[in-house]
Amino acid sequence: MSKISIVVPVYYNEDTLMDLYRDMQQKILGSIGAYELVFVDDGSGDRSWAVMNEIREMDENVRLVKLSRNFGEHAALLAGLSVCTGDCAVTKQADLQEDSTLILEMYERWKKGYKVVLAVRRSRDENAVKIFFANLYYAMVRRFVNKNMPVGGCDCYLLDRQVIEVLERLDEKNSSLTLQVLWAGFRTDKVYFDRRDREKGKSRWTFAKKLKLVLDSMMSFSYVPIRFMTYIGVVFDLFAVILMISVLTEYFTKGVPIMGWASLMCVILLSSGLILSMLGILGEYLWRTLDASRARPPFLIDEEKRPRRAENTAEQSIDTKEAGEQPCHRTHGEDGKQY
Repeated sequence: MSKISIVVPVYYNEDTLMDLYRDMQQKILGSIGAYELVFVDDGSGDRSWAVMNEIREMDENVRLVKLSRNFGEHAALLAGLSVCTGDCAVTKQADLQEDSTLILEMYERWKKGYKVVLAVRRSRDENAVKIFFANLYYAMVRRFVNKNMPVGGCDCYLLDRQVIEVLERLDEKNSSLTLQVLWAGFRTDKVYFDRRDREKGKSRWTFAKKLKLVLDSMMSFSYVPIRFMTYIGVVFDLFAVILMISVLTEYFTKGVPIMGWASLMCVILLSSGLILSMLGILGEYLWRTLDASRARPPFLIDEEKRPRRAENTAEQSIDTKEAGEQPCHRTHGEDGKQY
């Protein structure tokens, strides 16, 4: 019988965790068969860890992982995938914006032989500005990084055990776990859902984290930034050559003196700005190379609590083993030998 692990990254979600568990309990846990819930606390500063322990006392199939600090959602997901024991694993957000029944549909697709099942947003019940920039990001990813990125984007996906092992071997930092899944290229299917607006809690998905995701996506999976530098350099070289020919032609044919301190300064300042921008792009690559060469792990687990079912099974196994080890009593026969 197959087993599914549900991996939930947690970061300041004390308001939604219990509601999330009850929602899954009512909608899917009773009909999904063998399962394991893996909650990963990504350095939350609220009562998230305490609520997670309360859920563990209510359900013997809950595994808890606490990271030593905040490493980011993708690192938390990777930590949950590294400790889960299911034949497949599905990621789920803790903000109650996806319907839990989506997991049942994804699980059925996996049973049909798909190694990856993406949960694609059909619509988003969010403000127009957020939708615009989200669509812009996914359009950039499809154009410059991976054409297989769904139009609506995806944050939740189901992965076969084989895919999980591949992600663990990659062991990348400053990257996008979603793009790693798409890069792996296993047989993939999609299910569609309508994303609800957040009703409880406050989103910690800040502008700085969004900007880092854009940079990680572009620099880890695309050569566009480097090619952009080359193209800009070629364009400016052509512009400089054409301008030089024009100035010299006017000087020798019409006697126009070479003047223009203001225009010269504009060109110098523009060129200097572009040079510094190019150095910044190179610096990004150098820093990422340095970070990878240090071989620091993408996450550190401070504490892990196994499911109570597994602990009870282990205790029963130890008791059975001890009961089976009967003491050996030596006896003496009439001939004086020990038996």
